[in-house]
Amino acid sequence: MPKYYVASIVLINLLFNSFSFSQSISKYIVVDQFGYRPTAQKVAVLRDPALGNDASESYTAGNSYAVVNTTTNAHVYTGAATIWKNGQIDSVAGDKAWWFDFTAFTTPGTYYVLDIQKNVRSYTFEIREDIYNEVLKQAFRTFFYQRSGFAKQLPYAEEGWVDGASHVKPLQDKNCRHYLSPNNAATEKDVHGGWYDAGDFNKYTSWTAGYIGEMLRMYEENPSVWTDDFNLPESGNGIPDVLDEAKWGMDHLLRLQNTNGSLIALVGVAHASPPSSGTQASKYSNVNTSATRKGAATYAYGARVFRKLGLGCYADTLEKAAIKAWNWSEANPNVVWANSGTGVGSGEQEVDDYGRLAMKLEAAMQLYALTGETKYRDAFNAEYQKINLIDWWYAFPYQHYQQEVLLYYTTLPGATASVVNTIKERYGVAMGRENNLGAFDTQKSAYMAHLDSYVWGSNNIHSMQGLMFYELTRYGILANRSADAMKAAENHIHYIHGVNPLRFCYLTNMNRFGADKSVSQIFHSWFADKSSLWDQAGVSTYGPAPGFLAGGANAGYNIDGCCPNTCGSASNNALCSNTSAQSAIGQPAMKSYADINESWPVNTWSITENSCGYQVSYIRLLSKFVKANGAANNTVYDQCTVTNTERPTYETEIRIFPNPSKDQVFIQAKGAFHYSLITPAGVLLAEGNGKDEAQMAMTFPKGIYLLKVEQGDQVNIMRIVKE
Repeated sequence: MPKYYVASIVLINLLFNSFSFSQSISKYIVVDQFGYRPTAQKVAVLRDPALGNDASESYTAGNSYAVVNTTTNAHVYTGAATIWKNGQIDSVAGDKAWWFDFTAFTTPGTYYVLDIQKNVRSYTFEIREDIYNEVLKQAFRTFFYQRSGFAKQLPYAEEGWVDGASHVKPLQDKNCRHYLSPNNAATEKDVHGGWYDAGDFNKYTSWTAGYIGEMLRMYEENPSVWTDDFNLPESGNGIPDVLDEAKWGMDHLLRLQNTNGSLIALVGVAHASPPSSGTQASKYSNVNTSATRKGAATYAYGARVFRKLGLGCYADTLEKAAIKAWNWSEANPNVVWANSGTGVGSGEQEVDDYGRLAMKLEAAMQLYALTGETKYRDAFNAEYQKINLIDWWYAFPYQHYQQEVLLYYTTLPGATASVVNTIKERYGVAMGRENNLGAFDTQKSAYMAHLDSYVWGSNNIHSMQGLMFYELTRYGILANRSADAMKAAENHIHYIHGVNPLRFCYLTNMNRFGADKSVSQIFHSWFADKSSLWDQAGVSTYGPAPGFLAGGANAGYNIDGCCPNTCGSASNNALCSNTSAQSAIGQPAMKSYADINESWPVNTWSITENSCGYQVSYIRLLSKFVKANGAANNTVYDQCTVTNTERPTYETEIRIFPNPSKDQVFIQAKGAFHYSLITPAGVLLAEGNGKDEAQMAMTFPKGIYLLKVEQGDQVNIMRIVKE
């Protein structure tokens, strides 16, 4: 090839690349910042601000758009945009819009959407089948960072979020006292474990039970995506990590049950940054019916799931706990304990009669599934009609929990046919209405993810709305609309990932995992305002840990009523003028958000605070669009065969590595310890002593073994995989 020809090609490429790189990123071309599955519906929203802070700005769609390969700069797909609703303003979003649909393009790669006429582009994104796998892993790992009483150590915690075990100091969770008797040692209980509920570290029993139930459900729905490699301390033990995390919560839930079957409603704990630095004594509340009923349902569900894994002894424990909780709550159906005004916690976990009814139905349903005893089915059948889905023929995300209690019943062998038919019929009718599939059919939202209202925790509502669509497919309802239902469900994922007027990816600190405009701060006691380490990603040394779902846009957001002049001091009054907070007030609903984490009187918890409840809803929905990597080994031991020991607790600061191992294992623990290697059948293979560290040769056949580490009266069991 002539040299001048080669040189010409090089020059053309340089000029083309220079032209390409001169393109600016437009805030008016909105995409899922992570990307899309090849077969998914793929639509870029082109936005023209009409209402709100940015109403003075404008954008008009160009004549032609292209999907551009970032490696070759080739226009791999071109087309025109279509105007949304003939140029109407979406009052919820505050924008006019066009849609550029590139669903037909399915080739994996990295791309952006280009307005050819204006030479401006979107953020980059990928198309690939496993586009959300890493997102799922990071979002799920937030539960590890939320573990109470568990040290966050390398390599499981990333360097920026290493911390010691929290709430294990004297008079904290391991010897917690009743809130009305802080000086009475006779009231002490071990209530350690569980998760910080949100940015608020307290532990609300019925909510915790709900998180566990959602983990069990997301595993049961799609077990092949829940592998054993999420970099948890339990990873590699042959149990899917989602169930390891569920068990961490379940162990805590068991500690909350009294011998008569009742459950403590709430554990109030110290708040500090980092969490391990908190010194205030913990306190636990009275029992109540709602926590006990929710506990009964979760114990029963866990008994079924863990028994299938081979954890027969643990399942037996859960079954007994479930029956005891049911019996107590039936004998005590109206025991109420409200947190408000007690000083134990900051949230109100108590529910009304309708809430207690739904919890009773869930407990009855799960106990029937577990035991097959018809008395539980009869209890369900007697009162299910009182749920609003049945009474109103109406479904909405604010009652997603109550609706799914009924839907899950329809899957049970022996469920009463007439009840099953009624539930499915009414859910089908309800989901066809204008706020559900009707909104999808009429393209009601310019951002393809309609909600009737934006309130506190709107990102959770988006996730639950998406789950409602998914459940049409899961429960075999409106089968002819299954494809549309899954598209509608995935659109709520795209909204959270950046297809919204503010272009926020509502997950924290995810820029190194593919996001471009990830939330940089949330209201959280660890990642506190003005912390030099954790306040804000890109400003503080670390910012918040990755993957926390922020609460989301809230049309009712406002600063405190003391503003601007009566907040107690001039310095407090000055906080009222926070410009970021002001930018979120009085906006169209989808624009009622700001990337801030200030406390009173700015009150940003109502838009940016995370919650384990938000997290499980989002994770469960996301998992429906994750590429399956194959089921975990699931070769586990039956704890009934392990003698003279408690069940594994996982909250120790002991480390074993590498795990899996081919030849040797290192054991690290603080101080002196004795270790034993045991087969799943309880046969002793090796033992020894160590101080701070010991090395053990793995001269045994491939398989899963139990390592028992004893330090004084503390016994811990961990699983080791020999490769």
